[in-house]
Amino acid sequence: MQNITNQTLTDTMLYQDVPVLTYTIHYPYFTTNCSQAAAMHVNNYYKYQARQKEDYCRNVLYKEAVEQATYATDHEFPFNKYEFLSVYTVTYNNDCVTSLYSDQYTYLGGAHGNTVRDSQTWDFQTGYQLSLSDYFPNNQTFTQDIISEINKQITEREKQDPSTYFEDFPSLVRGNFNLEGFYVTPDGIVIYYQQYDIAPYSTGIPEFFFPFSESSSRT
Repeated sequence: MQNITNQTLTDTMLYQDVPVLTYTIHYPYFTTNCSQAAAMHVNNYYKYQARQKEDYCRNVLYKEAVEQATYATDHEFPFNKYEFLSVYTVTYNNDCVTSLYSDQYTYLGGAHGNTVRDSQTWDFQTGYQLSLSDYFPNNQTFTQDIISEINKQITEREKQDPSTYFEDFPSLVRGNFNLEGFYVTPDGIVIYYQQYDIAPYSTGIPEFFFPFSESSSRT
């Protein structure tokens, strides 16, 4: 098991003494008994990602926020401060494997913000990420099997709560399937899709659970 310490980059950026953008970026810092070199590699990965997000906030979002604030003032419109929030959730942390996902929420002053998710599952013996195929050994058709099961789960959900997915979800499930869109829990694997990929905004980020007993053994 890895020890995890939270690191944070945050700031409220002003334009003419008015707050126009607030950003908060959380990212993990790991220590482990598995491999110090692997931990250093993983830590550098998240530090770099966090700095990239901060650079985007300070050099792209801030400029857009200032332009929108200036336009709103000139036309006597209300201005809603821009927001950027990146938060990670650790879903599995045992022996030399850690899995987590990060949700990146961006609000640009409209009716609602948008969330984008990414995830990683790390082997702290090697410093490399585990792939979805690692959890389906000796199964050449695991992607097709996963897609078929997702369609079954959506069909059941639609019976109980209609219109929570787009009508053409079977083609969208296949077309938007992402091999990197998964994370591991103690009981199984979760496959997820981004907002709007297969369902309306109100559905959020769709998730589909695959118990280890039905998918594969744990790594």
